[in-house]
Amino acid sequence: MRTIDINSDLGESFGNWRMGNDEAVIPEITSANVACGFHASDPVTMIRTVALCKQSGVEVGSHPGLPDLLGFGRRPIRITPDDCYAYVLYQTGALQAVLAAEGMTLHHLKPHGAFYTILREDEPLAAAFCDAAVALMPEPVVYWPEGPELALPRAARERGIRVVMEVYVDMDYAPDGSIVLQREKHLTDLDKASAQIRRFLDDGVVLANDGSLIPLEAESICVHGDGPNAVEVIGALRRAISESGNAVAPLAGAASAR
Repeated sequence: MRTIDINSDLGESFGNWRMGNDEAVIPEITSANVACGFHASDPVTMIRTVALCKQSGVEVGSHPGLPDLLGFGRRPIRITPDDCYAYVLYQTGALQAVLAAEGMTLHHLKPHGAFYTILREDEPLAAAFCDAAVALMPEPVVYWPEGPELALPRAARERGIRVVMEVYVDMDYAPDGSIVLQREKHLTDLDKASAQIRRFLDDGVVLANDGSLIPLEAESICVHGDGPNAVEVIGALRRAISESGNAVAPLAGAASAR
């Protein structure tokens, strides 16, 4: 039997504006990537999200993004390595304060949206992000969606940072193994998602959108919390994982959030 983590991007509401269904998603996952105020969230939302995670025994990581509330952090912005380092410290530090108030500690970091896209290729920014992770955590962990040879995972490995690769079931893969980004979230086909995770668990591959099979090593499944049927997707994944003789659990050996 192997165990696999299920993570989700959460805490992305802002004031009276609501994004996703965190109350229903959180009890079904094992780790959460919590927005920290730049691309989404606000202090009250952050506190509420962390409290919900604590109630369900869910590990909490930071989900820092670019300073772009209007664009939900999905528009590229030119920043310097000093900016990158400061943005990650600033956002994650706010989340760490909320975690400390709940008697919890930071589990991981995962860049959001256009920030992630930039960190795929920009080596100075990737180095700055990883330097911030080292400054924030005694044993840093970074979640990463694709391409272990890209700039950020390379910089992380150079600094001894644990890189947790992910598998996606609510987005498609291109033949080169990259994730096909969506302009708008759509309903995920539950049978397709279940088949994708069984394929990954049984054979270590995922199906690309051209029908080819791509080898993939991953420790966590990401399901986007703002997907219109995210709760149903997670339920289908849990059933598929159980039926394959495996279990859903937080990452073994990662820093405990409790």
